[in-house]
Amino acid sequence: MDRNLFGTDGVRGIANAFPMTAEMALMLGAAVGRHFRREHQGVHRVVIGKDTRLSGYMFENALTAGLTSTGMNVLLLGPVPTPAVGLLTPSMRADLGIMISASHNPAQDNGIKFFGPDGFKLSDAVEARIEALVDEGPRPARPENIGRAKRIDDGRFRYQERVKSTLPKGLRLDKLKVVVDCANGAAYKTAPEVLWELGAEVIPIGVAPDGMNINADCGSTKPRIAAETVVAHGAHVGICLDGDADRIILIDETGRIADGDQIMALMADRWASEARLQGDTLVATVMSNLGLERYLAARGLHLERTQVGDRYVVETMRRKGFNLGGEQSGHIVMTDYATTGDGLMAGMQFLAEMVRSGKPASELTRIFETVPQMLKNVRFAAGETPLDAPPVQAAIAQAEAELEGKGRLLIRKSGTEPLIRVMAECEDEGLLATVVDGIVAEVEAVSTAANA
Repeated sequence: MDRNLFGTDGVRGIANAFPMTAEMALMLGAAVGRHFRREHQGVHRVVIGKDTRLSGYMFENALTAGLTSTGMNVLLLGPVPTPAVGLLTPSMRADLGIMISASHNPAQDNGIKFFGPDGFKLSDAVEARIEALVDEGPRPARPENIGRAKRIDDGRFRYQERVKSTLPKGLRLDKLKVVVDCANGAAYKTAPEVLWELGAEVIPIGVAPDGMNINADCGSTKPRIAAETVVAHGAHVGICLDGDADRIILIDETGRIADGDQIMALMADRWASEARLQGDTLVATVMSNLGLERYLAARGLHLERTQVGDRYVVETMRRKGFNLGGEQSGHIVMTDYATTGDGLMAGMQFLAEMVRSGKPASELTRIFETVPQMLKNVRFAAGETPLDAPPVQAAIAQAEAELEGKGRLLIRKSGTEPLIRVMAECEDEGLLATVVDGIVAEVEAVSTAANA
């Protein structure tokens, strides 16, 4: 069966348009409830969290209806970071965890992410089985077996205590002034409270969600205001989270932005020096900069690359026994502490290193020299397949020939948005721009012609 619902991170799309409709959420709830009731015996529970999008209410109710109709008991956490769902699913002995969020996407989008009873995201195989159950249609439980729903008021606080516990015992943040941008998202209360409780002077921004301003000119994908705030307030560092707080971007005291590659390099080096880095290996995706790979190799460490998506990073980590991985976009996965990317926990690790080393953020976020990299996104309309067009194929072949022995090229279709991502790396920045712009121009031309 073709997979029409699930992308690289659950089901995602524009709210009230296929597949992100209330009807489909109800059907998904019924299908996933049926799957997990069949797989696990005894009392059946599902934990549901969400970010601050207006449409979250609609999907929360629809999922609850579908799940309870199959006999699942639903525990509603309200707005919490995605990693909180990964943590609380096994903690509360649930069969399933669900996060309603479109992560860094704008407010009109939403998504549904699923976690198994171990707190890890579902595999492609399990998602395919759930999709097949959606096609089969619901099989409601008998009236006396319908599930119940209950609000859990302290889920956020349980997660906050877990985050604080990852900081080395006795270490405090008393001397740090920290700007934290919560993207008007799921961590708008959690992140400032954790930092304050650990002693930091906190300057919070992006902490006034109204249902429609999540990720709007703020957060990890738009850190300009946070960078300006760091400089204006003389802060030591800025932490930018995305809408569901599973990724992080850092800002040093000069306002310079550092991505996930620099954070992973710092952590891998520290963990290796403490003999904590399992297999002397960091797991990252094909998007991570070549400079990161060179930096690790110079220290006798290895970079294991996966396809794009933090779930694939985690799958490789679990399969091979590694404990540190992530993405350039800011997903940092530490399986010693969490089951998925956790922006706030990664921020805690960085702040701990600032305290331990006494070094400024500007030094700790410039661990290696990056190889010039260019990434451009081209939006396309539903139903289009621009990468299959002969002019685009020819442009890609020409670019690969020009980069041979000089750099690398990566072309992929986004698994969460209708975008073609064109990325290349090369020491020759002129050649870099030429090959990327050439491919982008061909994709745009094909898309324009298809809609003429």
